[in-house]
Amino acid sequence: MKITLTGSLGNISKPLAEILIRAGHDVTIITSDAGKKTAIEALGARAAIGSLTDIPFLTNSFKGTDIVYTMVPYNFGATDYRKYVSGIGGNYAAAIKASKVKRVVNLSSIGAHLENGTGPIAGLHDVEQILNQLDVAVKHLRAAMFYINFFFDIPLIKGQNIMGNNYGKEARLVMVHPRDIAEVAAYELQQSFTGKSYRYVASEERSVSGIVKILGSAVGKSELPWVQFTNEQTFAGMTVSGIMPPAIANLYVELGAAVDNGILWEDYDRNKPEILGKTKLADFAKEAFAPLYHSR
Repeated sequence: MKITLTGSLGNISKPLAEILIRAGHDVTIITSDAGKKTAIEALGARAAIGSLTDIPFLTNSFKGTDIVYTMVPYNFGATDYRKYVSGIGGNYAAAIKASKVKRVVNLSSIGAHLENGTGPIAGLHDVEQILNQLDVAVKHLRAAMFYINFFFDIPLIKGQNIMGNNYGKEARLVMVHPRDIAEVAAYELQQSFTGKSYRYVASEERSVSGIVKILGSAVGKSELPWVQFTNEQTFAGMTVSGIMPPAIANLYVELGAAVDNGILWEDYDRNKPEILGKTKLADFAKEAFAPLYHSR
């Protein structure tokens, strides 16, 4: 099959491309970075270099493709993040319609069933709604929270010897490794699905206290404490440290509240995947979290 992937050589798109190329598919990877062309071609894929804001470029990249994989890259510079995310979704929809692509696998998120109250995820709710208006088959992959988001906790651990957020230690997190998303995306891209549907993708569920124990132990801090901050403290921590601009920090405070009250997991709990991903938090802690922690 001819398959076009967005996401450049990111944490999901690169391993996804590798799986599809090994399976013998003709893969095109869209990237805005011309410097990635050589690396993309080294994988055995074709590079399409251009912007996701350029609908004619997207249309041309999608033409003749059997199926496309869509995702919205992070953009912490966006002043209106939801508008940015839904705007990229609209660009995809216009290009899909113009290019006459018939099937789409779209990377969405756990919590995308909700219209509001989920911070940065709300834009992905919009993208799902936009793509569902098309006369094509669409499979939304509602991915859990990425393990790699825990990298943001490293400065707090190093600086104050704690982990924390605006949810309690008994709160539950549903998490996923990007590799596991890539495997599910590769499977779905090779299927002949119809209609509009979604599938949850997760690797592991744990309480916050259990997560802290695993990550702390991986960096030699088995008694690392968890601190539940107020919304105001959480916002201040994100912005003062320079981790996020204020507009984005506000969204992540809202996301933390959705974790704390449990609304983020409601639809997931009704539609849990039968099989979870292979990569567990302990694997991630050993292979990625601890090495990055010790390198800083």
